[in-house]
Amino acid sequence: MVRQNIAFQSEGFLCKGWLYLPEHASKLYQVPAVVMAHGFSLVKEAYLNRYAEVFCEEGLAVLVFDYRNFGESEGDNRQHLDPLEQIKDYRNAISWMSALPQIDKEKIGIWGTSYSGGHVLHIAAIDKRVKAVVSQVPTINGWRGAKRKNGPEKMKALIQQLIDDRESRYHNGVQQYINVVANDGTQAAQPHPECYKWFTNTKEAVAPNWENKITFQSMENYLEYNPAGLIDLISPTPLLMIVAMDDKITPPDMAIEAFETRAKEPKEILKLHGGHFDVYNGETFSEASKAAAHWFTMHLKESKITI
Repeated sequence: MVRQNIAFQSEGFLCKGWLYLPEHASKLYQVPAVVMAHGFSLVKEAYLNRYAEVFCEEGLAVLVFDYRNFGESEGDNRQHLDPLEQIKDYRNAISWMSALPQIDKEKIGIWGTSYSGGHVLHIAAIDKRVKAVVSQVPTINGWRGAKRKNGPEKMKALIQQLIDDRESRYHNGVQQYINVVANDGTQAAQPHPECYKWFTNTKEAVAPNWENKITFQSMENYLEYNPAGLIDLISPTPLLMIVAMDDKITPPDMAIEAFETRAKEPKEILKLHGGHFDVYNGETFSEASKAAAHWFTMHLKESKITI
C-alpha cells in the first residue's frame, strides 16, 4: 500500500487529498477505486485514513480529499459549507481519479458519512459513472433533521436568525459565523452534547487543522438540503446504507424509512448498535469498515454494472 499527497482542480480551487494505491496497481493491472470525503465541517484527518486503509488492503485504490474551503484545500470562503459545491468537488474528484492510468474508470465507487453520507446518495442518483455506493449514518433531510435536534422553540429562533442573516448579507455583504460545537450554553450548529466531546477530542488527537466554526449561511444551506430526494434513482447502482441505531445526530429512523420505502434494488442495509461517532474510532468501526469494503469488493471487483 502506497499513500501519496495529491491535489486536483475543482472549479478553480485546488482540493488536497491522499491517494492510496495497492502495490500491484499499474497501467497494465488497473484497479477499482473509491472516492471519499468527510461529513459536516470535518477534515480528512478525522479518522478517514482508517477506512481508506481497510479499502486499500482489499485491492481498491482510494482517494480521500478535503472539500474546498476546508482543511488543506483552497477556497475563498473559508469554513463555508455548501452541499452543492461539495458534491461538485466529489464529482471532480471522480474525474481526476478516472484519468489515472492505474485506475479502471468503469469501476468507481463512492463512500460518504453523515453529511457526505447524504452527498453520495445524491451523487449516485445523478452520476452514473458511480458503480457502487456506501452511505454511512447519512443526513436524509436537513430541515427535518434540524427540527428533531433543536425542538420547536429553538428551531423557530434559528429560522428567524437565518432570515436576519440573509437580509444583513444582502445589505452589507458580511458573513457571520457560528460555532460547530459548544458546551457553554452558546448556540452551535451541532447542539447535541455528544458532538462537543467527539469533535474537540478528535481535534486534539488527530485533526488539529479542524476549525470550530462555519458560516451562518451554512446552516441555511443545511436546512434546504434534501439529499435523499432522488434516492429512488440510484438503482441499478448497488446501495449499501449503514445506520447506527442509537444515533442522536442523524436519526436512524429517517434513514431506514428512506431506504425501505423509496430506495430500489439492489440495496442492503446494515443496522449497527451504538451511536453516530462510534463508526469512526469506536466499537463499530471494524464492522462498518469491513461491510463497506466487502460491498465495494463484491460490486467493483467481482461484477460489472451496466447502467
